[in-house]
Amino acid sequence: MHSSIKKYFPLGGRTIKTGISVFITALICQIFNFPAIFAVMTAIVTIEHTAADSIKKAFVRFPASAIGAFLSVSFYTAFGKTAITYALAAMLTIAICHKLKLDEGIVVATLTAIAMIPDFHGNSFGSFFVRLATTSIGIIVSTGVNFFLIPPDYTNVIHKNINNLFQKSANLCLNISYLLLDHNTNQKQKNKLLYQQINRDINHTYRLIAFQREEWRYHKYSKDTFRQVHMWQKQLNFLQQIIDHIGNLRFVHLKENSFRSEEKKLLHNIFVSVAEILKNPSHTISKEHYDWIENLNNEFWHWKEEHIQTIESPEHLPPQTIVLYELLFLHQVLENLQQMTHNQSKIEDDK
Repeated sequence: MHSSIKKYFPLGGRTIKTGISVFITALICQIFNFPAIFAVMTAIVTIEHTAADSIKKAFVRFPASAIGAFLSVSFYTAFGKTAITYALAAMLTIAICHKLKLDEGIVVATLTAIAMIPDFHGNSFGSFFVRLATTSIGIIVSTGVNFFLIPPDYTNVIHKNINNLFQKSANLCLNISYLLLDHNTNQKQKNKLLYQQINRDINHTYRLIAFQREEWRYHKYSKDTFRQVHMWQKQLNFLQQIIDHIGNLRFVHLKENSFRSEEKKLLHNIFVSVAEILKNPSHTISKEHYDWIENLNNEFWHWKEEHIQTIESPEHLPPQTIVLYELLFLHQVLENLQQMTHNQSKIEDDK
């Protein structure tokens, strides 16, 4: 249903749900002749990323709103529609909700308290119950829309994010090679920004996976979807390790004569190969790559024997050794990534 709605209305799912929630909330208020503004405001601010969050936070927002409405009535009765009424209603609503661990309801409660003050006419306690009812309508409607009408589905976004992350990681790998081997210092700031962006995207995708798992507590899902999301979680874990190793290379300072020409060629081949492995959906490691890694491993032990024996502490390791070390560990992560992807493909082929 979600996809069919978006086909004709090219808006985000949360935007569509907000519009539907506002419409239904306003309609209910019109039927009961309630002022719709409080209910509509509540419906707007209570739309959540998942149905699970909507249900959980609804049980917090209702008592918080009751506190805000009660304080608003109390201070209006004492001081009327004055500046002190607004200030005290806002401050004490926030303080009491925080003290009672109702933090998720602070925004709704404060809006309820403040918005009630200009609209008081006659019976204050009658206004209290009307405002509490309209706020409750907004909470119930937004929760219901989130749960029943358009259940959140983040699988397509997660898949797209991970594909983009592998492409960006491959680009970062190549950029690092230009910095290390070609001494292209123009890449330094670009690498830093790309590295930071990749880490932000990884963290954001972790959050989407957490949202999707929360959603499964209330909605049905297939075993295939569960396995797919589980694989994406593992891919993200590997990506984080890959980015950590590539990121460490940003801080290595090599002189132009740090490596011989044949060593530079070997390192260049490995960097390009790593980028190709990351871009390849199957993450297949070629025989050539294994040969290069074997040569790299030999170089590493050669450097260790020549230089590390005389080093007093790890902080003074030669930069050449650090480059070889990070690439060898990066290869181990790629092997694990390839094995996991191969196992997943085999499961799908056996169906």
